[in-house]
Order: sequence, then C-alpha cells, then structure tokens
Amino acid sequence: MAHYALIDENNIVVSIIRGVDETETQVDTNGTVVGGSTEAWERFYESQPWHAGLTCKRTSYNNNIRKTYAIVGAQYLPEQDIFLKLKPHEKYVLNENYDWVPPTPMPTENISPQAWYWNPNTENWEKITPVPEEE
Repeated sequence: MAHYALIDENNIVVSIIRGVDETETQVDTNGTVVGGSTEAWERFYESQPWHAGLTCKRTSYNNNIRKTYAIVGAQYLPEQDIFLKLKPHEKYVLNENYDWVPPTPMPTENISPQAWYWNPNTENWEKITPVPEEE
C-alpha cells in the first residue's frame, strides 16, 4: 500500500489517499496495463474524474520521499519536489533545509538543547527550569 497526496492549484495538500504500491501493475476495464512506477500511478490518480484539477504526488510515512509525509493543509513546493510541514507558529521562517524554525536562533549557551523552548507568546527562547527530584 502506498500513499498519495492530492494537491490543489495553490500547491496546498487537500487530501491523502491510499493507493497501489508503485511497483505493482493492474489491468483497467479497457484491458490497459496501468502502474508500474510512482509516476504512472500519480498520473492514473490525477486522471480520475473525482480528482479533476488536482495534482497527485506520492508521499511516505518514512519521510524518505519528498522530505516529509504530506498532511492536509500543508504546502507542496514543486521546484524542490518536497512537502513542507505545517508552519507551527506565525513568526516561524523557512531555513535553507526547508524546515520551519523560530525567527531567533536558539541560544548557544553551554547547556543541552532540551533546556530551551520557544515561547510563541513572548517570541523568545526561554530556559526550562528543571524540577529537582525529591530525595
């Protein structure tokens, strides 16, 4: 089983469907063999009348196709042939790897990254104060 994202004219994912694995082929009602590759199944799903006007692109739970698994509402970047994750906060920006990041880099103090969190209300990084363990 494979998953395919249906994308509108604004490159927004509007639906995810389960489909046939890209290596499989099937014979349609006219006796024509369809499938056999990712591109062939994408064209097949695009050609269905109920998908009229939509573009179809294969996506993967393993994030090994098109950067990340497509989700409804997320954007597809055709030039890069990738899906973006949903923007977590309004002020986030895309970095050079097409990941959403806070507008201010995380502080580089000599502590673990788990000691910081981005507070969208203050739009700043804040230290997490560990709760001491009771003895």
